[in-house]
Amino acid sequence: MAKNESAWSQSIPMKQQFKIMRRLMTYTKPYKVQFIGAFVAAAALAIINVLLPQILQYFVDHYLSKLDATVAVILGVAALYALGTLLKALSQFFQSFLFMMGSERGLEDVRRKLFSKLHQLGMRYFDQTPAGSIVSRVTNDTMTLADFWNVILSVVVGLFSVVSSFWIMLATDAASAWLVLAFLPVLLLVIWYYSTFSSRVYRQMRSKLSALNTQLNESIEGIQIIQQFRQEKRISDEFEQTNQAYLDTRKAMIKTNSLLLSPIINLLYTFALVGVLYGFGQNSMKHYVAAGMVYAFTTYVSNFFNPMTNMMDSLSSLQDGVVAGSRIFRILDDDEYAPKQNPDAHAVISQGKIEFKHVSFAYDGENEILHDISFVANPGETVALVGHTGSGKSSIINVMMRFYEFGQGQILIDDQDIRDFDLADLRKKLGLVLQDAFMFYGDISSNIRLFNDAITDEQVQEAAKFVQADEFIEKLPGKYHAKVIESGSQFSSGQRQLLSFARTVVTNPKVLVLDEATANIDTETEAMIQEGLKRLRSGRTTIAIAHRLSTIKDADLILVLDNGRVIERGTHESLVALGGQYADMYHLQESGHLTPAE
Repeated sequence: MAKNESAWSQSIPMKQQFKIMRRLMTYTKPYKVQFIGAFVAAAALAIINVLLPQILQYFVDHYLSKLDATVAVILGVAALYALGTLLKALSQFFQSFLFMMGSERGLEDVRRKLFSKLHQLGMRYFDQTPAGSIVSRVTNDTMTLADFWNVILSVVVGLFSVVSSFWIMLATDAASAWLVLAFLPVLLLVIWYYSTFSSRVYRQMRSKLSALNTQLNESIEGIQIIQQFRQEKRISDEFEQTNQAYLDTRKAMIKTNSLLLSPIINLLYTFALVGVLYGFGQNSMKHYVAAGMVYAFTTYVSNFFNPMTNMMDSLSSLQDGVVAGSRIFRILDDDEYAPKQNPDAHAVISQGKIEFKHVSFAYDGENEILHDISFVANPGETVALVGHTGSGKSSIINVMMRFYEFGQGQILIDDQDIRDFDLADLRKKLGLVLQDAFMFYGDISSNIRLFNDAITDEQVQEAAKFVQADEFIEKLPGKYHAKVIESGSQFSSGQRQLLSFARTVVTNPKVLVLDEATANIDTETEAMIQEGLKRLRSGRTTIAIAHRLSTIKDADLILVLDNGRVIERGTHESLVALGGQYADMYHLQESGHLTPAE
């Protein structure tokens, strides 16, 4: 295998395939009643398929061949055959309905568990995994499992039919029955080869589909940049290449299935039928062979091979399901969890004191981003973090919010280890406002309360008024029930940020965390909310990342970071007087030679 060849292009060993299948089957246990009912219906169907030819065989050999079929006999046989056909239809219905219902519920459980696991994974996992790939696993891969479980039904139905057909053939004509069975080893060899070869094809296909979804997701998310820089042709060409690669894997799958599935079974069936008819022909040269028996036996041969055709056709879904299952389990087995709190974490934030003690941190666990960070933010104080891009400001916020696990050192809240706090209380008492405000599809009110029904409409309106977002909300059609489309793109960046501020205010946090929260707000809008921010900060500890140094002049402590280290600390006045990096940044901003974003 080439060094750059993806592991997904390899075939899955048979032992691992069985392991994946066993694990997938565990999700059907809660619905075993439905599956058992489906199997009982499948067994009944197999018995009926054996009995129906017997009815016609008896009628042909005992009545038609002797010209003794009266109207009453014909009607009786027809009624009996019709009853058997009706029972067959009912068995097929219950077999399909019960199994499909169990499969769908099992599928829902897998998707629910997968979705829940994604929300337990740490930010590092999402840093390393494309969003399109994740979406593909939650949607396409889980849907494939429904087809996988249907394969199980096909196998069970097939086994019932094969066993019952062989048993009745053995009772009817043992020599011909063993002749038919002689084709079984050839069939098993084909199944083994197909399972081994096709798993590689399906893994490649799933990998290419994931890449296709990733490109689609990125192109939609970045449509403004694509159009702005006229990248449409490049994006289209890249998408075409990926789409063609996916088409090539689909072609390989179609070729494999076309060669190794139904055609092989039909060929074996034809050979078996020819052999059986040849045997009956030879016997007819020596003694009488009943026509009804020939009809019934050829029907049994068909019943013996037809389920195998269905099973072989289902092998494609089986392989697709095994590959999809392996991709799903990669997420479920991923141990890149969000940082864990201590088992007895029941501490509650009361004062809001924040303290970092010699904290170090690395996103990849190896290359440190933060080096020996130490500072104290007493209750009600404001600590500002400043520095150039990549200096480590947002990393401090990330570890404090428990988005990532830090390495060395301690983070204390109210003089207790941050791991001793209940995570729900921690997130409730730490109010985070990010630079980019994300809006959910819905309305203004639901975006401020974040679908928390415990927050009243009055509280929502008070929060909006507090940050002066009510001025533009009151002008909207529907006001607080005005529709918010995807990402809130109908609002300006400043308006979205005001709604983000209101979202934080309404939870009444003890600690306010501002990650360049005014970066996307124009000067006029920023002036509007500065007074609101001062009131919001009153009585609360505030950790603020600032790009406009003029907004943090009143901070109790300013930390200047560079390459993950605190190189200067103090108040605005003391740092300006120091004449270091902070003073240079401040004077450049004041003189207009350095834009706030820089």
